[in-house]
Amino acid sequence: MTSPPFVLTPWEGFDSDGPVAVRLMHHDARWKQEFEQTRSSILQSCQGHVTQIDHVGSTAISGLIAQPIIDVVAIVADLSSLDAASLHIEGLNYRVVDSPDWLHHSLVLQKPRHGEPTHQVFLMVQGNPAHHRLIRMRDFLRNTPEVALEFESTKVEQWKRKNAAPDEYEQDKAIVFTQLEDQMPGSL
Repeated sequence: MTSPPFVLTPWEGFDSDGPVAVRLMHHDARWKQEFEQTRSSILQSCQGHVTQIDHVGSTAISGLIAQPIIDVVAIVADLSSLDAASLHIEGLNYRVVDSPDWLHHSLVLQKPRHGEPTHQVFLMVQGNPAHHRLIRMRDFLRNTPEVALEFESTKVEQWKRKNAAPDEYEQDKAIVFTQLEDQMPGSL
């Protein structure tokens, strides 16, 4: 493990009044449908630039308490498609935000342009190791419900302890993700 994932809060610089408090909610069955609609609109608007879209993050894991933000990974074939795809996605009411280092030359876009984020797209080139990490984490939590419940419990405890402060919550969550990655089969 070289760097912990999720070390940048998606709300940095979000609001002149300061970062918005982290909001958690019980799993909503509509998140799957919301992902499918997001997937469809991105594929249609990107006109072939995006070749694959995956639902990741806690909203992709049935039954898990999560921030109500639909996280998706959108894959492009090569670097030349990255900017074009970004422009098309921005046309769907997304805005480009700072990307954390662990994304390795990718873009992060959030929807809506103003207000609390409801969707987040990690736009990256095919073969990016961050894509593999996100899918692997999602699948590990989907396939090991006891670990997913432990993760949920830890997440809620941290949220309560940090009074929903985004920076501290995200930093603690990064540590938990690193520990989870170490538990995954095939980890070094």
